[in-house]
Amino acid sequence: MSDLDPMLLKCEFDRLSAVRHMGRVAGVARGVIEIQGLEGQARIGDHLTLRRRNGPDLPGEVLHVEADGIHMMPTAAPDGVCMGDRVILDQTPAFAPGMHWLGRVVDPFGKPLDGKPLLSGAQEQDIMRAPPPAVARKPLGARMETGLAMLNTMLPVVQGQRIGLFAGSGVGKSTLLATLAKSMQADAVVVALVGERGREVNEFVEQALGAEGMKRSVVVAATSDQSALARRRCAWSAMSVAEYLRDQGLNVLFLVDSVTRFAEAHREIAVAMGEAPSLRGFPPSVTPLIAGLCERAGPGTADQGDITAVFSVLVAGSDMDEPVADILRGVLDGHIVLNRDIAERGRFPAINLSRSVSRSLPGAASEDENQMIAETRKLVGSYEQSEVMIKAGLYAEGADPLLDQAVRVHEELDAFFGKAEPDGIKNSFNRLQLILRRANANLPR
Repeated sequence: MSDLDPMLLKCEFDRLSAVRHMGRVAGVARGVIEIQGLEGQARIGDHLTLRRRNGPDLPGEVLHVEADGIHMMPTAAPDGVCMGDRVILDQTPAFAPGMHWLGRVVDPFGKPLDGKPLLSGAQEQDIMRAPPPAVARKPLGARMETGLAMLNTMLPVVQGQRIGLFAGSGVGKSTLLATLAKSMQADAVVVALVGERGREVNEFVEQALGAEGMKRSVVVAATSDQSALARRRCAWSAMSVAEYLRDQGLNVLFLVDSVTRFAEAHREIAVAMGEAPSLRGFPPSVTPLIAGLCERAGPGTADQGDITAVFSVLVAGSDMDEPVADILRGVLDGHIVLNRDIAERGRFPAINLSRSVSRSLPGAASEDENQMIAETRKLVGSYEQSEVMIKAGLYAEGADPLLDQAVRVHEELDAFFGKAEPDGIKNSFNRLQLILRRANANLPR
């Protein structure tokens, strides 16, 4: 479909309005601007433009609607705002994705960020759309090729599964997401870059995804310097794009980087609305907010595709019990934990197998494959429990047969876990089987 399709042009013109409503500033307090004169027209989430007498226009969004006025949350500090300044109620931007959005980078309002024109689709989408009815959803689908040996074997991902990716800063979270975007089996990919550094948006598009990866991708980005309203909307808008593609029958891979910044943006807005923080600084409403976003992903109904989702979480100080990580673990179908020590010794992906789990097991694997997975976990667990003793030179071969096996193949297993696997799931298990045979063989180390 062409970006200049006549039907799309007609839809753009139909959304235009010649009427503009205006109000006046009645007060400013705690970063929120009170406006009178728009009570009968403004809705929560509508866009506003404040015309400052001395300075550039100040955009914002409707936060409160009351009988005697509305409250606006501006996208920047309200410096220079005066009593009586005019405020224009802008037409709420239509968010209408289309198949022609594939290969494009857009902002949370559907405007292009890649310097090329982009028309909206024919059908406007609700960015706060409800998930499919629970009883109508399909079960989880078939196992998906990921391009990584560890995820092909030990932590399988199936169609429609929702998993969390937990990591501290600089441990390889964004790199792993980029690898999945390029290599993971899917018809289309939607990437939400929430509060990302501006430099890294272009780096992710041009270097991480590349021309081939972008052909099947839509990137929705809100950089760290944008308002909390835009950053929070970014995740919702990206999910709306994924839902549109799912409704076309496509199997969609949905990647979010990160849910932590999504929750932090909501915290700013909730505090401005007067909600008291209670969960280590987060407001109580952050729990249904995150759960609502996650529930929109997953299997569709019988006539839809599926949304397979990876939600990344930035855990400060590797604290897996911080609120956002704790909320996500309770609503997702598995979690992958990246470890800084593993990353620092050069293995990618730096996945800590002992702390990671895929709830698609045992159904996602055959009986023989589940046996291999269980045996590998035993070897990894045994080595980790005795690692300090082994490195201190206190390990004596023969005292523990399981530990002997773990030591024998530790380096080989570690290399396998960091291996890219372009040859498919079956070959990944074949390689793992060879390693386990060597572990069981009484061969010299």
